[in-house]
Amino acid sequence: IAEQCVSALCRIQKPPIIYLEKSLHDILYHINKPCPGEECCCPGDRDDNLWITLNDYQPPKTQIEWEQTCFLDKCFHGYYKWPKVIKYPMNKRERYTKKTMAEHVAIIYNRFMDKTFITKLIKFMIIEDEEDEITFNINRFRMFKGLFRNFGLDLIDHFMEQLDILIHEKTKEKQQGCHRVAAEIVAGIIRGSKYWTLEMLEELWQKLLPLLNEVCTNLTPETLSYWGSCFKFGMEDLDPRRMHRLIEFIRTLINNQTTVNTFLETSRWFLVLNLTNFEWRVPTIWCAINEHAKEMLDHPYKAVREHIANVLSVSLSFDVKLPNGQSTRHPDANRFIDNIRERLHQAIEIYEKRPLANISGEKIEIDQEARKALNFIETVIQLHTRIFMWCLQPMKSAIVRIFPYLCDLESIVPSENLTISRMYVAMTYLHTPFLESLIEQLEQVCISSKWHARRAAIEFVQHMIFCNLFNARSYKKQICKLIFKCLFDEQFEVRTVASVTLSGLYQCGYIQVNKEDFKYFSQMSKINYFIKKSGKTIITDNIIKRHGGILGLCAIVLSSPYDIPNYVPDALMLLCEHSHDPDLIQKSIKKALSEFRRTHHDSWHEHREKFTEDQLVILADVLISPNYYA
Repeated sequence: IAEQCVSALCRIQKPPIIYLEKSLHDILYHINKPCPGEECCCPGDRDDNLWITLNDYQPPKTQIEWEQTCFLDKCFHGYYKWPKVIKYPMNKRERYTKKTMAEHVAIIYNRFMDKTFITKLIKFMIIEDEEDEITFNINRFRMFKGLFRNFGLDLIDHFMEQLDILIHEKTKEKQQGCHRVAAEIVAGIIRGSKYWTLEMLEELWQKLLPLLNEVCTNLTPETLSYWGSCFKFGMEDLDPRRMHRLIEFIRTLINNQTTVNTFLETSRWFLVLNLTNFEWRVPTIWCAINEHAKEMLDHPYKAVREHIANVLSVSLSFDVKLPNGQSTRHPDANRFIDNIRERLHQAIEIYEKRPLANISGEKIEIDQEARKALNFIETVIQLHTRIFMWCLQPMKSAIVRIFPYLCDLESIVPSENLTISRMYVAMTYLHTPFLESLIEQLEQVCISSKWHARRAAIEFVQHMIFCNLFNARSYKKQICKLIFKCLFDEQFEVRTVASVTLSGLYQCGYIQVNKEDFKYFSQMSKINYFIKKSGKTIITDNIIKRHGGILGLCAIVLSSPYDIPNYVPDALMLLCEHSHDPDLIQKSIKKALSEFRRTHHDSWHEHREKFTEDQLVILADVLISPNYYA
């Protein structure tokens, strides 16, 4: 409560802000920038909003230049259009001095100028932390922000001394609390220095940057979240041009690679994510990070690779296309993904040609090239997933082009992450150009020599149609042809998944069950699959066609889980006729009949009326026969 009271008092006592009102023309004229014409303003990157990004910023050299700079702290300024009059705070404030300080202000000032009081206060904060759940304290951050906003550099020496003690605490039990308080103080200093003079800021950052550098060199799992919160709250809602020193410091953190401490390396990548505070206004920073990070996708440590994938996806998230406008300064997502696709193709070739491990005698030799290729592949999967989590417009033409590789990888690194990465594509609303291209890619994958890829592709079709049911109507014939082709695939697993997909599309009404399909499946299910040669019975490839026909009938039966359309009894009778077929076919029939029985059991007294007495007898014989339970 005391901290909240001090924070409130500082807010009441803060010197008034001087606001200026200028037109965009006046601001651009003052900084010697061309003024835009009167034509319709397009959203996104434009010449007239370059000046508020870090790209075009030249730090002022004099206090007058600093005070005259127009800082706009909210990120929405200038992205869509400019108001007729821009209201912004002047980068100058009246400052309290000992002579002009009011008595009620002096009480707080004198207290926090007392070194003994500060020492006791910080010790009490650490003890308090040990008793409660330790999280970054927002109220304490606001208190320190108010103190440094009102009293400037006067307090800095005592607090820097305490900060040095806090970050060098050797007692393990106290380290967590010490770093938490230190992070809260530093965040308060950064945020409170918003309207300091140029000279004050130079002095502050000369002291603060070495301290932050030492902190980032000695991070621990217990203290990382505090310093992440420190940067987050310290830079929140601030013009990136004010924070150019800290932004550059954070950007260079990832340049200091270490193979000794994996945690430190992951921590630096984690801290870089705090630059998302500035959104579209630091494009050069995101370009530099992107260029550096994309060369590290085969990093030897998984934890580091996951953080790199996160940061890369964030760097691509600002590449958006808007009505009459788009992003032009940030990393180009299409170009980036196409580059990754080429490297992914090479990595797959390397991994397939060279075994990961050679076992000779008692030694197991790990092939380093294959290991790096596998690392790269895993990171690309992670990156693909993260793009859909971070990006405002994740669906790009390059995503469609890389999709076949996500199917091919099923035979190399089958994993939940790989399935999820494909699922994100299916769940996206696909506009016509993307849908057409994706169906073409699926057709190519379904003639691939890798059956794992074919199975992944046909499984993807069902999810894609479910999520794009209305805009995919015009591609019904292509989808039908694709599914029917896979229904008679040489690989059992592909045929089975194709049957499930077909059943789902029948059920949702995307494809209607018709007489032609029923007749076709019926004919294929009766095709002869063996020949006699030299007195021996030989099974031919026709068994695949027979099995495909059976799976088609299974799809028809399972497409109506809670009712009995007219065609279901006939389909069931055909399945019952094949209950003594080879084991491969028997398993599919048993599975379909078991599912039919489960879904229709509760209302069977109504459903049975759709069957003739003869059909009920045949169905009962199959469902309770030894073969059914075998």
